Amino acid sequence: MKKKKIITAENRSRRSFLKNSLAIAAGFYIIPRHVLGGRGFIAPSDRLIVAGIGAGGKGESDLNEFFKSGKADIAFLCDVDDRQAAKSRERFPKAKYYKDFREMLEKEGKNFDAVSVSTPDHNHAIQAMAAMQMGKHVYVQKPLTHDIYEARMLTEAALKYKVVTQMGNQGSSGDGVRQLMEWYNAGVIGHVHDVHVWTDRPVWPQGIAWPAKTAPAPSEIDWNLWLGTAPQKDYVENIAPFNWRGWWDYGTGALGDMGCHLIEAPFRVLGLGYPTEAACSVSSYYTGPFRRGYFPESAPAASHVTLKFNDKKGKDHINMHWMDGGIQPERPDELGANEQMGDGGNGVIFVGTKGKMMCDTYGANARLLPLSRNKEVKTRLTIARVPGGANGHYKQWVEACIAGYNSKEANNLSSPFSIAGPLTETVLMGNLAIRSYDVRKIKPNGAAGFDYPGRGIKLLWDGPNMKITNFDDANQFVKRTYREGWALGK
Repeated sequence: MKKKKIITAENRSRRSFLKNSLAIAAGFYIIPRHVLGGRGFIAPSDRLIVAGIGAGGKGESDLNEFFKSGKADIAFLCDVDDRQAAKSRERFPKAKYYKDFREMLEKEGKNFDAVSVSTPDHNHAIQAMAAMQMGKHVYVQKPLTHDIYEARMLTEAALKYKVVTQMGNQGSSGDGVRQLMEWYNAGVIGHVHDVHVWTDRPVWPQGIAWPAKTAPAPSEIDWNLWLGTAPQKDYVENIAPFNWRGWWDYGTGALGDMGCHLIEAPFRVLGLGYPTEAACSVSSYYTGPFRRGYFPESAPAASHVTLKFNDKKGKDHINMHWMDGGIQPERPDELGANEQMGDGGNGVIFVGTKGKMMCDTYGANARLLPLSRNKEVKTRLTIARVPGGANGHYKQWVEACIAGYNSKEANNLSSPFSIAGPLTETVLMGNLAIRSYDVRKIKPNGAAGFDYPGRGIKLLWDGPNMKITNFDDANQFVKRTYREGWALGK
């Protein structure tokens, strides 16, 4: 039986060269491809072969969206939890299934073009980096990484390995953020000096002690592979597939979960770079007789983080206020009593010298305040929209991968790592402040109680060098130590 040749990224460029050469030679005698292949025909060289690391939950919906683009084939699936992978395996029965992403990459690397990563945050970086080192295009769910150092390494790797990249913050492809940019660029609200961002997350346990009672891992989960880079710990009930988000070993808390969806709008509209300062307060640690205790393994139940940035011209400062756990900013006077702030639980408000504007999660539903201004203010459409808006985020990446690294499609992506990396670093800088807030030290000479050296101080951040310059204890959270046997390539 003749073996079918698989079209990969490597031989696609060769086919394209030959196709273009033949077309030039044929002159006016070219026959349209749709005539040869029938209406709707897509040549093999114009399809993307995708491998999915993380096939359940968000990974399942990501893979479905790639397939719905009409130009992607889901050829390989990988998940450490057979229960999570069940629906994707049923949806794509021809896709070969693996539990260990390293085995899949080693055995099948020549047979696919791109990798989708949708796993717990602590394993994003090693999985995406391994794929990029093989020359594979990558789509990685938000947040891009667990640590600031990892985000910087992936950003640099995308340039080094010349692969097409996209983070899964689909709102970056929406119309809302582009409308906000057009208003701001036109000077409608003047110079923005403060931004308020809030979310109703967490909707999972946070601000609690690590469970004392362990349990056998379900037979469907390879617990060692699930842990990956994280420290060795016994399984506890309900940690997977959802509640890992509240534990620092695996997740990035409410800020990491929603920050890339909400902070993306001000980050792009205002052209922000690295923050220069960070300060915070958190709700997990009460003083007095009713205090809940000290839970360093868990993100807090609620937090308020303030990040300071220099504006584009480096002359003025912009303060970004992040609030989670149900904390919300003061309601703008320009908003009517029965008019909803953000989408209720989440939102962003830009405060400028000439007015205010607001949006929901994903930068959606952009509007000026008061709402009557939306009928009065007219601006030209100056920024191209993504076909399909936020829903077009997936197809945009698929088409860019097919077109290639230096293509127009790749250069116009909404959230390539060149943007997503610095955005993720900004989000994780907030977490660095949160984790530094309650760094404890036993008082000298055996005195009772603790020192709280992180409380009440402002962290000064050297973004290019990834270093807190005034409180060295905070730098332990910039880059974590992986479990033995796991390493991040470069």
